[in-house]
Amino acid sequence: MKCLTISELLLATKGKLVIGNENDRIYDVVIDSRKANESNVFVAIIGESLDGHKFMQSAYEKGCKTFIKNESNSIKLQASDINLIEVKDTEIALGDISRYYKEEFNIPYIGITGSVGKTTTRDMVYATVSSKFKTLKNEGNLNNHFGVPLTLFNLDESYECAVIEMGMSGFNEIEYLANIVYPKIGVISNIGMSHIENLGSQEGILKAKMEITTNFDESNTLVVNGDDEFLSTLKNKSQDFTLKTFGFKKDNDIYCESYEMNEDSITFVCVVDGKKETIFIPTVGEHNIYNAMAAILVGQSVELSLDEIKSGLKNFKATEMRLDIVKTEKMTIINDAYNASPDSMTAALKILGRYKNRRVAILGDMFEMGEHAEYGHRLVGKSTINNTDVLITIGKDSEFISDEAKSLGLEEEHIHHFETKEDAIDKIDEILKEKDIILVKASRGMKLEKIVEYLNK
Repeated sequence: MKCLTISELLLATKGKLVIGNENDRIYDVVIDSRKANESNVFVAIIGESLDGHKFMQSAYEKGCKTFIKNESNSIKLQASDINLIEVKDTEIALGDISRYYKEEFNIPYIGITGSVGKTTTRDMVYATVSSKFKTLKNEGNLNNHFGVPLTLFNLDESYECAVIEMGMSGFNEIEYLANIVYPKIGVISNIGMSHIENLGSQEGILKAKMEITTNFDESNTLVVNGDDEFLSTLKNKSQDFTLKTFGFKKDNDIYCESYEMNEDSITFVCVVDGKKETIFIPTVGEHNIYNAMAAILVGQSVELSLDEIKSGLKNFKATEMRLDIVKTEKMTIINDAYNASPDSMTAALKILGRYKNRRVAILGDMFEMGEHAEYGHRLVGKSTINNTDVLITIGKDSEFISDEAKSLGLEEEHIHHFETKEDAIDKIDEILKEKDIILVKASRGMKLEKIVEYLNK
């Protein structure tokens, strides 16, 4: 991060300097007191379970000299050698500082969102554009109102592009991030059922995802999945921005004509600008062809050649726990335990279904589905048929997966349900056999990576 003066922090946040020197400088922004030191500013964020104001003294003891706190908070630091800025809301201040800071860099910002696969899409877009430009991207799951600002603080003069994933669980959240990032190019991978509990319907999800176009005009480009039931409706509407679509249907700007899928890679033929192009990606799953096509359109939008785009996609690496294929001496594990929705569960089961050895699906609950929980889990139960030989479900709502699979003909002796992952681990050795192909998938809160860790042992 380039340095910022205390004066610039005041300008960005419209805060009040209670004590300190406007000419002092900071070289990083942190919200975790454990990372605090004399060169950074500690922003006292109020989170779901912790209040950062309570950790200001701890940050000071680690050497931190600059603090931003809420003016309504009465906590006082026992120190006189500090810079203390008071603001109305530290969470908003964090975003304001990152917006101010990113304006230092005149580079293309690419915003990525979608119900399913946005992290993989981000990684594919990153692989593509970084074939030519030094590119910044979010690490891990830093895609929310805290993670996006913290990501932007990593920018310096060496970066030529930034790929920013934008997550949300309700309305106005992507709009907030869009007002920080101001993406030149936006990508919406699809409209699924993730967070439907908060957004009411898939139409509501579409509305929330379209917040990425906040501030868009004729100079902006939106890249969307043109096969998606909801995103495809954009084709028939007049837009203030350039719309680019991808898919398998021929009415898209680029489309996949055919593909061959191996055990760990895909080669597909994509029609781009009327010409057939052969594209290789080192991952599996039809859904990843969609992600790759999104990356192709983004690559074209930042003026990459097709050779540069192809080269970038060859170097794609997925983020951990997203379709990681791990081979042990006894079995093959498809670790997709990071998160789950009906759409991503179905996509993962299709991949499992391609294998010839005995196929075992270990599936846990999908969260944030509200009144749609039974329906969503039963959809997954339907997808187990012909893709799964043995089904293990874990949790509460996942019992609907088992129930649906049983009703559709999966033999009861091959269906196992457990309330907890610990219960499953106790019995799993009795169920599994050598050479099994095992898919592990659930929502993040189920922490089914513990199953993967056990199987790896």
